[in-house]
Amino acid sequence: MGYCVIGAGVIGLLSALHLANGGAQVTVFDSSNIGSEASWAGGGIVSPLYPWRYSSAVTALAHWSQDFYPQLGERLLSETGVDPEVHVTGLYWLDLHDEAEALSWAERYGRPLHAVTMEAVRKAVPSLGEGYERAVYMEGVANIRNPRLLQALRAALARLPNVTVVEHCPVERFLQDGSRVVGVRTAQGDMRADHVVVAAGAWSAQLLATLGLQIPVKPMKGQMILFKCAEDFLPSMVLAKRRYAIPRRDGHILVGSTLEDVGFDKNPTEDALESLRATAIELLPALADAQVVKHWAGLRPGSPDGVPYIGQVSGFDGLWLNCGHFRNGLVLAPASCQLLADLMLGREPIVDPAPYAPTGRIV
Repeated sequence: MGYCVIGAGVIGLLSALHLANGGAQVTVFDSSNIGSEASWAGGGIVSPLYPWRYSSAVTALAHWSQDFYPQLGERLLSETGVDPEVHVTGLYWLDLHDEAEALSWAERYGRPLHAVTMEAVRKAVPSLGEGYERAVYMEGVANIRNPRLLQALRAALARLPNVTVVEHCPVERFLQDGSRVVGVRTAQGDMRADHVVVAAGAWSAQLLATLGLQIPVKPMKGQMILFKCAEDFLPSMVLAKRRYAIPRRDGHILVGSTLEDVGFDKNPTEDALESLRATAIELLPALADAQVVKHWAGLRPGSPDGVPYIGQVSGFDGLWLNCGHFRNGLVLAPASCQLLADLMLGREPIVDPAPYAPTGRIV
């Protein structure tokens, strides 16, 4: 009967790719278009915004993923002809209140983050605004062009005879045989499966509630804006006051993001547009003369401490989770999906799976 994955964002698609490459027959369902929710809407920084503020569980997945992303990008480009644009720019953090903790964390984990003078920052990023007093820099930090990553994953799956992707087909509930989950009921009918993976992002809790399970994953809205500048306008990512600017290779500059607890409302707002534009101009004053070419919102799958749920649900044989990544879905995707596939296919896991296990974390 094979494997069923609910959700065609980056987490669902990459999970399906790993399972399929392991020989599984996989069907992916999504209620909308592939990757049209949080995966499409995110900025794509291949690092947590403040990595030293997270638990060791998030750090383990983040470091594995950061080291793996360049080869993932190269492999997808080679296989599909679509370049996800893993763009290594480094990242400057400005005026951190916990700079000492950041530097201590970097020393502990052997990460290339260090204090730099503002003179060095201004030389590296001439477009930076005035008024900043301190900076730390991590070399090697990349950003991924997430819409292109989604295109590449879709193309990679389309090449595989053992994968089917069904869009615009909501999963309504699970099929059960006693305590075992044996498939899903969709808008287009029932599908039986040996294993079902919930990778539905902010919508995962709604699905699991049909089984009487309560998982603390909820939508957290984030809004972003996009400018178009010269290709050399911003050579590195910069982050200050919880807002960031991300350069793409072609000169597009993303500025984000808000963090709003407003349920499943993902309508962009004028207030957020003005706030983000003010942030952009404070960081990079020349953007005052640049036009906002796009403004959008997405729904992150908020979870306590940002530690995702990865593994089998106890008491429900055949039911697996890969959800609850909060702000770090794109960051953690390679490691999360590799770990899930390792567990499902009986391989040695890449990291200790215990911190992510649903057992004891959902009721």
